[in-house]
Amino acid sequence: MHNEPVKSVRVLSPGGMLGAGWDHATVERGIALGADVISIDAGSTDSGPYYLGSATPKTAAKAVARDLRSLLTAASGAGIPVIVGSCGTSGTDSGVDWVAGIAAEVMAEEGLDLTVAKIYSEQNAAELKECLNAGRIHPLPPLGELRAETIESCTHIVGAMGHEPIVEALRAGAQVVLAGRATDTAVAAAYPLMKGMPPGPTWHASKIIECGGQCTSNPRAGGVLATIDAEGFTIEPLDPTAACTPILVAAHMLYETVNPFEMREPDGTLDVRDAQYIAVDDRIVRVEGSKFHVADQYTIKLEGARITGYETMSFTAIRDPLILADIDAWADLMRTMLAQRVGQTLGLAADEYAFDLRLYGHNAVLDDLEPESGPPREVGVMLLVNASDQATATAVAKVANPMMLHLPAPAMDYLPSLAFPSSPAEAERGAAYEFVLNHVVDCDSPTSLFRIEIEEKTHA
Repeated sequence: MHNEPVKSVRVLSPGGMLGAGWDHATVERGIALGADVISIDAGSTDSGPYYLGSATPKTAAKAVARDLRSLLTAASGAGIPVIVGSCGTSGTDSGVDWVAGIAAEVMAEEGLDLTVAKIYSEQNAAELKECLNAGRIHPLPPLGELRAETIESCTHIVGAMGHEPIVEALRAGAQVVLAGRATDTAVAAAYPLMKGMPPGPTWHASKIIECGGQCTSNPRAGGVLATIDAEGFTIEPLDPTAACTPILVAAHMLYETVNPFEMREPDGTLDVRDAQYIAVDDRIVRVEGSKFHVADQYTIKLEGARITGYETMSFTAIRDPLILADIDAWADLMRTMLAQRVGQTLGLAADEYAFDLRLYGHNAVLDDLEPESGPPREVGVMLLVNASDQATATAVAKVANPMMLHLPAPAMDYLPSLAFPSSPAEAERGAAYEFVLNHVVDCDSPTSLFRIEIEEKTHA
């Protein structure tokens, strides 16, 4: 039974993301070491708002199928559950269904008989506006107070679930849990919390293993196994050639956190100020002293994205030393002339489109913070145009085409020839999105914003 008391729980984290791949031998080793559950994240906001706004996965279906085959066959043989969070990259309902469809194909091919739970995390705009009117939605820095129009403008909104909906699915008999948007740590924390492990060590261990082998000496080598008990937890790499050290394990609390000593979850805050990191041997680390402070109010973070326009991109390369001697002057001239030509040829006002000129090889990443000086040897010029429709964005990029190919620097008295890497030079990127929700909503119940469906087993 899921609720039987245990002395420890072993969580196998095979990698940082479903579809990224790993050596199946490391999963087999984790099973041999006594893993009680396999947990894996399948999504992130790291790659920007497009994946949420368009409800499109960033991973390839074939890669996801390969990883699911590795996990489902291993877990089925061991009789342990598999938990996947943030399905389809952003955790939309269609993302959950997409992963569920791939899982069903894999199970049919492998003859696996597993009960699958789908947890949906997309939110209804009308219901969120009711929460907003009731004063139950609050901004997270740096955003300000939320407006109803912002909610309405989102193409998709998800809530980042904690461990509770996953626990509910497991207790209902699920052997495979495919969750919508979830905190990275909730995916790993759900099973040990359900089995009675203390929240301090559980949440801390879950944070450390959220990215698989990133907390090891060779993050490319495979995943890790966390063993959680009443006093703390241990972390062991699943690749025999990799090692965990106290510094590597402690350092992961710096990853994607505002405060290296605290991390907020829906039901409270992990506190690692008193945590001690001890080398058990040259590969395994023991951690004790982690605490968890339960919040007065349970909250769920909301993520939402909306369309900001349509983009067309053009790219050229400059090797001309006279232009590169003062590339900033050339870029300023390019910006001025493009604005003039667009007005002359297309009749567009400045507020009807926008463009960004990025000089790769010269301050495109750091801009004014770049410490190096001196002319670059070559520069790639990316023009990114945004307009309310695709045709307008492409028209602006086409106006820029002759200048992207032949615009001389202010001091030049001849036309240079620059280099387009492709033909046509303009690439239509489609709809562009932006994140507009970084807010939390007060919840009366940890599961009230989420919907759980238990599917029938794939075989009789």
